[in-house]
Amino acid sequence: MCVAVPEMRAGDVLTAFHRDAPYLFLGAAFVAVGLVAAAFAAIRRKHDSLLIYFALFAALYGLRLWIQSRLLGMTVPDSAFYTRLRSGIDYIVLIPAFLFFTALGLPRQFERAVGYAGVGIGCALAAANFSFGDSPYYHLINNIVVVAAFSFFLIRFMTDSSAQRSGPAAADFAVIRWGLLIFVAFVVWENIAGLLSVPPKVEPFGFAAFLCTLGYVAARRTLQRDQQLNEIQKELDVARRIQLSILPAEFPKSAHFRVAARYVPMTSVAGDFYDYIVADDHQAGLLIADVSGHGVPAALIASMVKLAAASQRALADEPSRFLSGMNSALFGNTQNQFVTAAYVHLNADSRELRYSAAGHPPMLLLRNGGVTEIEENGLILAAFDFASYSNATHHLEPGDRLLLYTDGIVDVSITSGDFFGQDRLRESLRETAGLSASAAADSIIASVREWSAKQEDDLTVLVCDYMPT
Repeated sequence: MCVAVPEMRAGDVLTAFHRDAPYLFLGAAFVAVGLVAAAFAAIRRKHDSLLIYFALFAALYGLRLWIQSRLLGMTVPDSAFYTRLRSGIDYIVLIPAFLFFTALGLPRQFERAVGYAGVGIGCALAAANFSFGDSPYYHLINNIVVVAAFSFFLIRFMTDSSAQRSGPAAADFAVIRWGLLIFVAFVVWENIAGLLSVPPKVEPFGFAAFLCTLGYVAARRTLQRDQQLNEIQKELDVARRIQLSILPAEFPKSAHFRVAARYVPMTSVAGDFYDYIVADDHQAGLLIADVSGHGVPAALIASMVKLAAASQRALADEPSRFLSGMNSALFGNTQNQFVTAAYVHLNADSRELRYSAAGHPPMLLLRNGGVTEIEENGLILAAFDFASYSNATHHLEPGDRLLLYTDGIVDVSITSGDFFGQDRLRESLRETAGLSASAAADSIIASVREWSAKQEDDLTVLVCDYMPT
């Protein structure tokens, strides 16, 4: 059985809808803006009181338009709670509103005191309303407080705030200031009208104008940020090409040595570095280095490492003196960043290798299916002016394979925290026994990347085979 809605009731609903539709739309928009601002504050994971207060202010302001709409009042059963909520929302909105204006940049203690006084009055009116019910005196106090405080804020923002800013910030605040001017003017007018019992509802449109100015500034800053990011990306691409250009090309054809290098930076530019200090039929001098940190700072230090190494070429056959010279050249010039390095000199005539390192992971030697660590470490480079180094000397045998690498190879880990480690690296090297130096380097890098899909450091390996004629 159908019950017909009385024509007057249907007419009331339609009238209420036409009257409230703009405010319901604005209310939904304001709540959405508040939720977006709150989500942005959560994503940043950084306490930003201005953003938090704005999110609360916008969301509560939008809810206020819905709760006080005539259409919603016709659909919600009468109750003491709803009646008190309809009036109390006016006082609740005062709390984040005053906090927002206080956090907006008022420098003087008196101005902040005015804001916190408004917060206290809003809390007191809301508590009284929900405890004892609404009263015309509450609305009178609310109107007087809003007119006085918002007029005060308007004057302060118009006279002081622009003088405290310069450059793009001044232009942005000038736009926001006009939005504030419109909003505060509408607020003051509506509260004066409330004192005179004239109920024009224009304040939400002022708030919409304020949000539009904020949106304009946000959009403009987003475009500027995108342009800046594009410029930074272009600069990083150039920096990457420059850094790759300082790394040596393929090791020259040699009668005794086959050398392959693989370099996989974590970011566009990196702090790993390698170089061939000596490269001919009879000698090979291989340097590998790892600058602390990542990105552009580490890459700049890596370029300094190349210059420091180039200045010590005359000492290429003495690894300990070679590293000491590099340390002297780098000390005091790396902005508190340090460098680990390893250098090996191979001599086909004497069938001898000399090795020295500065805080670097040990070199691995693959010989007859077995893997041996060769380690002769001194202090890291660029940290101590008194650092000294010594040589480890070993005999070379036909078929020997040497592996130099940075710590990103052994320190890569999976979710459980299990590192690739020295044991797996030795096994990976052992498995390359039947491969060429180039294929061996590819195989080791592939093993590391298969171990963990997430790269948290730069990866560099140097593989050298001794193949006497």
